[in-house]
Amino acid sequence: MKRRAFTLIELLVVIAIIAILAAILFPVFAQAKMAAQKTKSISNQKQNVLALIMYAGDHDDMWPRDDGCILNSSLNPKFKAASYNGSATAGCSGPFYNRMNAFSWQKWVMMYTKNLEILEHPLRKKLQDQWDSNGQVVGGFALNTSITGQLDVYGNQANSPYQYRNSWTGGSVTGLPNPSAAALMLEFPAQWNPSKAKWVGTAQVPGGTVDSEGKGPTMTSYPPAIREFWRYKLMVGDITDCTKGTKGTTPDPQKAPGGGLTIGHADGSSKFYSAEAFLAKTPTKFEYLGVSGGPTAGWTYQHDCVPIEVGNLGFVKPNTSINYPLWGLQSQ
Repeated sequence: MKRRAFTLIELLVVIAIIAILAAILFPVFAQAKMAAQKTKSISNQKQNVLALIMYAGDHDDMWPRDDGCILNSSLNPKFKAASYNGSATAGCSGPFYNRMNAFSWQKWVMMYTKNLEILEHPLRKKLQDQWDSNGQVVGGFALNTSITGQLDVYGNQANSPYQYRNSWTGGSVTGLPNPSAAALMLEFPAQWNPSKAKWVGTAQVPGGTVDSEGKGPTMTSYPPAIREFWRYKLMVGDITDCTKGTKGTTPDPQKAPGGGLTIGHADGSSKFYSAEAFLAKTPTKFEYLGVSGGPTAGWTYQHDCVPIEVGNLGFVKPNTSINYPLWGLQSQ
């Protein structure tokens, strides 16, 4: 019995049907993968904040903020070799693989979690040069040092400025007026720095000090709760757009994968916020600093458009009596 073969037309119809089904299903698969990665990022962030709360429980209600150097403390296994730990100051002052401070806050978390995987963001790539040179996970989750406070005392003279950056809330768990709303952990997207021709970032959200109050060893640190500052760290646009005030209305898939960022609250909860929702919960520069104008208005060190990889900002005295609980700000 002679078997009938498929005709060319029949084959083309089958191929067309498969192509249509693929076009329908591939976006569904991509959305499912994105949803799974968002869920994992929320879970990782939650584990981070819970570990920080455990740290505070072991340290008289105070968030971590120390600054020192501990040999063999690097997160990158390659720096465990004896050749990288041959002196008491190895990896302490650049490169920083043995430094223990806010830039390497992950070491405080690791004391409790013993899990390197949760330190990385499933939707973001860590900056490889930071990992290779400093053993730090940069480009994803970031500690909000305006809540914890931050020290910069290692290797400094007693009168060096900015050594004790004390949180305006006191640096304690109970010092926060609304822990369930306050962002203890955020995400700090890497930014393209055209002058360095590379992506830069930081593993901690730097606080801001008021330089007009005097640059002493001890200063008060306030949150960078400025909508204009965050806009181009999450939305479409480069430095030129930031300076001119163009674009900045649509989430950038690279800066804000999934359309937003994951926040870890000081009560141990974690939640994904769309970029628009996050900006809406952040005061404008005029509300917070009482100034308006271009990107440099109100700033004494860094400003809205500069790619940030520093530990401290500088601006005019902020108004902390406005109601933006995500930043620990509360109206009187």
